[in-house]
Amino acid sequence: PLNSAASSSVTSAHPSPPLHLTDNSAAAPIGGATLNLDDVKQLYATVPTGKLLRSAVTLHAAAMEPLVDLGTWVTRSGLMEIEVFRKIFLGVVRNTFFKQFCAGEDHQEACRTAAKICNSGLRAMLNYGSEHAVDNESCDRNLEGFIRTVEEARSLPESAVSFIVVKVTAICPLGLLQRVSDLLRWEYREKSCHLPWKLNTLPVFSDSSPPCHVQKKPDPLTPEEEKELHLAHQRLQKISQKCIEASLPLVIDAEESWIQPGIDYFTYSAAIAHNKDNNPIIYGTIQAYLKDAKDRLFRVMDAAEKIGVPMGIKLVRGACLSKERQVAASLGVESPVHNTIDQTHNCFNDCASFLLEKVADGLGAAVLATHNVESGRKAAALARGLGIGSENQKLQFAQLYGMADALSFALRNGGFQVSKYMPFGPVDLVIPYLLRRAEENK
Repeated sequence: PLNSAASSSVTSAHPSPPLHLTDNSAAAPIGGATLNLDDVKQLYATVPTGKLLRSAVTLHAAAMEPLVDLGTWVTRSGLMEIEVFRKIFLGVVRNTFFKQFCAGEDHQEACRTAAKICNSGLRAMLNYGSEHAVDNESCDRNLEGFIRTVEEARSLPESAVSFIVVKVTAICPLGLLQRVSDLLRWEYREKSCHLPWKLNTLPVFSDSSPPCHVQKKPDPLTPEEEKELHLAHQRLQKISQKCIEASLPLVIDAEESWIQPGIDYFTYSAAIAHNKDNNPIIYGTIQAYLKDAKDRLFRVMDAAEKIGVPMGIKLVRGACLSKERQVAASLGVESPVHNTIDQTHNCFNDCASFLLEKVADGLGAAVLATHNVESGRKAAALARGLGIGSENQKLQFAQLYGMADALSFALRNGGFQVSKYMPFGPVDLVIPYLLRRAEENK
């Protein structure tokens, strides 16, 4: 296995698949050489020195916990309502964290950034950085932003953009998504529950999934809520159709665990509708820091295979650790996040190995999104051992724009398809994203 840890939560109905990579395989040949992160001159040969210096300063600043905590407090304080202060603060953010972690303030600037990294042998996962919409009006505006992203991406060389990225919270009102998630939880808990609005989907829970966010039977959706849900499905349908026309796969991001069931429901119902002929156009996201991640991944892939739906999965560790633990503590329940970082590492590596074997068997597609060097080494070695070559578009590695560039370049030099996750939009729009990056780096 990628590691020796065994999951005690995997049910007998969905046993852990055989994993074949030993820890010694981390040094296995990759494209004729080991994955080399030591030759920094070779790794950063395509990056201007000025950009390297700016990145070093910004990342070191992001590692200063008091500075990050102060910035987080400011963004949520009444100071942001003072116009002069707001302009000064956003100006500072624009020239520091925003330049480091975001591709630009509009579609044209994002596409220019995508073209630049394409010259370095990397590809772009373009994400119009809107999230947490509160009403249908803002959802419709966001829909226009995502549609335009696809249209602008078509103007770039085919090798420049690997995926379009969407957050369901940008096209479905947040309150409705919470309601849908609670009703799906109740349906899983009470098998007699019937949801008349529910479309065909894949499993969104496993027996290890925490039911903590539903203490009593939720009220059914009102006719108005059902209408809003239908509108949200239509928005995702329009984006999906645009991606199909552009031959660009669509990744649907994971978000907080209390709304993730609703996000998975949107994702998997869209996958059933659009993923055909061993060509996943819709990718879901699994967060390995959640305790039920491995079980849910096994169930989803098993169910998809049984009905002949090719499934694409982006595997990440997760980015809302502090918030997840705070919400669980406020509810007086166990955190859904693994208790230790090693448990998260083990979960990620096991899931990565499972997905790589699926890709090798021609049964799915995977984006292994990791900043962890050892996970990158081991997954790369297993991919080569399974005969997954650089021409195989069903396997991508990915890192966030502005982070883990050494790993990105090393994987690129090893002959793999490598993408950078690139959000863009006005500075005030992407503040939630920037706060998560600051939280990670500190």
